[in-house]
Order: sequence, then C-alpha cells, then structure tokens
Amino acid sequence: METSGQQLLSPREIDTKIHRLAYEILERHPKEKFVLVGIHRRGVPLAQRLAKVLEEERPGVQTGMLDITLYRDDPRQATFSPDFGKTSLPNELKGSLVILVDDVLYTGRTIRAAIDALFEYGRPARIELAVLVDRGGRELPIQPDYCGLKQPLGKESYLRVRLREQDGQDGLFLVDNKHDAS
Repeated sequence: METSGQQLLSPREIDTKIHRLAYEILERHPKEKFVLVGIHRRGVPLAQRLAKVLEEERPGVQTGMLDITLYRDDPRQATFSPDFGKTSLPNELKGSLVILVDDVLYTGRTIRAAIDALFEYGRPARIELAVLVDRGGRELPIQPDYCGLKQPLGKESYLRVRLREQDGQDGLFLVDNKHDAS
C-alpha cells in the first residue's frame, strides 16, 4: 500500500471502529428497521461492512449507495469517479430511518449534498449520520450520530482513509497538504 504520512489507525483498528459503530447503531435501534446508505466513494464499502457486522444480530439490513456529485456546492472541485452516477437505494425511502455512512466528516458540505440527493428519492422519517472519523472544522451545523474516531485537524493537514475494497488495505493516515495531494 503506497501512502505517505503518519498512520493513525491500523487495519485491525479500522475493523474495531466499524464493529463499534455497528453495535452503537444496534444499541440505539434494537428493533427499529433502518437503511444504511453509503456515500461514494469510501462510504459505500463502510456501509457494506457495517451491514455485514449487523447481519449477525439483525438479518436483512438493507444497504444502498449514493452519488452526490451533482448535488455538491463546489462542482468544479468534484471528482468524477468510475462510480459517477451510481445511486442504488432500496425501493422505498419514504418514512424510513436512513443512516448515511461516510469515511471522514469535515466541513459538513458532503453530508448536506447527500441529504439533498436523498430527498430526490423520497422523504425519510429520519436521517442519522455514521462516520469513521470526525476531523472537526465544520462550516455547517452537522454532527455525526455515530463516530469511530474524533481527530481534530487544522486546514494544513488532511486524513486519508484507505479501505481494502478500493485500496487493497485498510488504514487511516495523517497527511500534510504540502507533501501529498493525491
């Protein structure tokens, strides 16, 4: 796995955080049905991994994936990935509890875009947010309901999440903007 920067979480620690998030969701919703919706890119495999852990206690957890590219307020900075346009959601979101899943929460703009996109497919009864890492620096009043790690950072650094499904191996790295912008 090629990356630079200080490793903050190992593959095993990422797995532990995912399990903890899953059990927090179950604790809050012991009987209530919910849908896990991963935000492209790394929110999708995180949602699928959460669902796999949840399946042990709660068979039939539904998952979906959401592309927010066209809902962003900074379209010039949007990255068009091979998954562009791939949104796949359970048939009926109206009246459902939707738990949005993403890797890193920073300004809140990605989550705002995801909420806008979700409403195109129906009006959920409630939306909650699960993130692997909250790095602080919010520009919008958005907070996670479930958070694996709080890691406050300044603008000079950012976090790179690596997941085996997309990157070949799991890890969380602290990267200096001056040295690595990929």
